[in-house]
Amino acid sequence: MRFPEFTEEWKKYDLSDCSYFRSERINTSELDVDNYVSTENMLQNFQGISIANSIPDNTNVTSFKEGDILISNIRPYLKKVWQADRYGGCSADVFVLKANNTICSDCFLHYLIANDTFINFVMSGAKGVKMPRGDKKQMVTYNMGIPHIKEQNKISRLLDLLNKRIVTQNKIIEDLKKLKVAIRDKAIALGIKKSVFKTLDSIADIYQPQTIPTSLLSEDAEYFVYGANGVIGKYTEYNHREPQICIACRGNTCGTINFSIAKSWITGNAMVVNTDQYSVINKRYLYHYLSTINFNPLISGSGQPQIVRKPLAKLKIPIPSIEQQVSIVKIIDSFELKIEIENKYLQSLLAQKSYLLSNMFI
Repeated sequence: MRFPEFTEEWKKYDLSDCSYFRSERINTSELDVDNYVSTENMLQNFQGISIANSIPDNTNVTSFKEGDILISNIRPYLKKVWQADRYGGCSADVFVLKANNTICSDCFLHYLIANDTFINFVMSGAKGVKMPRGDKKQMVTYNMGIPHIKEQNKISRLLDLLNKRIVTQNKIIEDLKKLKVAIRDKAIALGIKKSVFKTLDSIADIYQPQTIPTSLLSEDAEYFVYGANGVIGKYTEYNHREPQICIACRGNTCGTINFSIAKSWITGNAMVVNTDQYSVINKRYLYHYLSTINFNPLISGSGQPQIVRKPLAKLKIPIPSIEQQVSIVKIIDSFELKIEIENKYLQSLLAQKSYLLSNMFI
């Protein structure tokens, strides 16, 4: 797939022919959370960076400049690659790559690196099992096709436009999520004024189902399996015919609320809050209300955080009339549907980008 005005053959180069790794240093006293980059604040799947949680004190780190390509070298399969839009510094496990502009532009090199083909090559030479790291000596032997600089620039402009649309789409989704939370909290707060309060165990059955070994999960199976981290795989059977409220009750995600789909298997790493036999409560209303709660006071255990049934059962739940519950659910669910639609559009943009990346490079 090429622009029709370009017909010249692409030339083959190793990564070392058209780029080099920066070695210049900068002291962390000159940095802040906006321009310090480590593997922790690089986002997976080529999604850029977030603000750093902390910065090392008075330490010299590798510096980078606008246009440089940063590559996380810990677990390369996470696809943490970012083209810098500012100057800054990064930790030792982040490589800084600069294009040799006589052969390759920074933008074009970025798309060659932020590409599954490159990541697969790095993983083929990675060292270590639990925490694989790329081998820089192997990395520079990566062989790739490079067109004339004019064609590089045109390809880069097209992909940049698509990237900007993806960034905008992510912003739309994040803003919708914030708006949904604000509307949800307001609607529930208004409902509480006309509520009676009941304990959770008086309006729902609360239990941990049977856990199945992860070795039995299969992508070819029919039914989704929910654990402490939401969907964790698929299984050949289901243990809940109806959708259910699931509260993660083991591990670092304790207190996370999920709403399962119909005919799914829920494991013992999640506490089920089953309202099927109770007419006083709307299941979606209860799901939305529980999503507002901070469960930290109910979490026990240091080595393995957990939520047990007894304190959960005594949570006081505001119960407005069924009609008001349904009204609240309609408002909040309309935002969730809109977010789902926007997420599907985002996935189509990402699929389009992936297709172009796999077909516009030789």
